[in-house]
Amino acid sequence: MASMFIRFPEGKLKAFTVSYDDGIESDIPLAQMLRARGMKGTFNISSRLYAPEDHVYPAGTTHRKLKLSARTAAYEGMEVAIHGATHPFLEQLPGALCVQEILEDRIGLEKEFGCIVRGMAYPFGSWSDDVLETLRLCGVSYARTTRATHSFRLPANWLLLDPTCHHDDPALFELAEKFVNGSPLATSSHAPWMFYVWGHTYEFEQKNNWDRMEKLLDLVAGKEDVWYAANGEIRDYAEAYRSLVFAADGHMVHNPSAVKVWFEYNGAVYSVEPGSTCTLW
Repeated sequence: MASMFIRFPEGKLKAFTVSYDDGIESDIPLAQMLRARGMKGTFNISSRLYAPEDHVYPAGTTHRKLKLSARTAAYEGMEVAIHGATHPFLEQLPGALCVQEILEDRIGLEKEFGCIVRGMAYPFGSWSDDVLETLRLCGVSYARTTRATHSFRLPANWLLLDPTCHHDDPALFELAEKFVNGSPLATSSHAPWMFYVWGHTYEFEQKNNWDRMEKLLDLVAGKEDVWYAANGEIRDYAEAYRSLVFAADGHMVHNPSAVKVWFEYNGAVYSVEPGSTCTLW
């Protein structure tokens, strides 16, 4: 019986990623913490919601929107993604307005950051079947929910990308220890693991628990078997794996994508270069 599983770049068995919402000042220290540890994250931003350049927040305000002039430097090396241009309940909008919210946010972020933006987090964590179809039509390739799985599985549908947990989840460090010290090869399935943490950085200020995030990142950082990637990188790599084309008897594989892909096939790990065909046996 043939068996096959995706492996992350360099044949790694695990991936770690984070996702934070709203485009606020406290994203800056989190991005710095990630960069200092060789990690990446995804920050979901509403392109029309930013602080005026001359605005001064009252003392004690935690949800402080970044000024437009500060956002590009704040997210250097990170992925930026859609969060609705004005952060609405998308499923409550007429179809045309839902399209406008998504496309306006995507266009605005692409102009601001000079990159193609295809990821998203649902505002308020809410959606509908009509919203999913709108995202497809608008070129969105993945969208994060707020539903904790307490697992490390990759999604079956990337437009319903459920995270492992929120950073304040009571099970956070139990999950982190399992992720770091466990192995997919020791489970009934050899499928790789993705540890996905989400939240809002203003929550760290409200609860005075930045040390919680530092502890998590220190625990997970620097592991040879972990790929540290942004949300979109993992999704695009998974799609490259799905695009592999096999001979009818399984002895050859062609990689039509633009990235090198690793996979386990009948217990052996292989890689195939972009645009290349290789023999498996």
